[in-house]
Amino acid sequence: MQARITLITLGVDDLDAAIRFYRDGLGWPTEGIVGSEFEHGAVAFFELGNGLGFALWPRASLAHDTGLPQGPRSSTEFTLAHNVASRNEVDAVLGQALAAGAGLVKPAADTFWGGYAGYFADPDGHVWEIAWNPDRLP
Repeated sequence: MQARITLITLGVDDLDAAIRFYRDGLGWPTEGIVGSEFEHGAVAFFELGNGLGFALWPRASLAHDTGLPQGPRSSTEFTLAHNVASRNEVDAVLGQALAAGAGLVKPAADTFWGGYAGYFADPDGHVWEIAWNPDRLP
């Protein structure tokens, strides 16, 4: 299998609140909710660039579609990383996320691998790392 991720979907508890966080708080463009006419179909898509999409879908709908039981949230399942070009940009992005309603998981600090990073959790508990990594500049 060739590694090719084209869409990241996060299950959310409140679709409207999640859209407000990403659209209004972080400034990500979206057409809003589509698919509301279908049972378990309401979803919001965001284009991140370079062919990568991002979607927000109610957790209950995601569970229904996969056939898996809806389990409890867990912030330690995975993280999403947003790499930036400078230490100052790490602080700016963390500040923007906090102002939009994110929770601070770990303040930005120097890392053991030679970069600078911090973590926030979106309103549904999904954890994001904001990092300046001199070896992986955007």
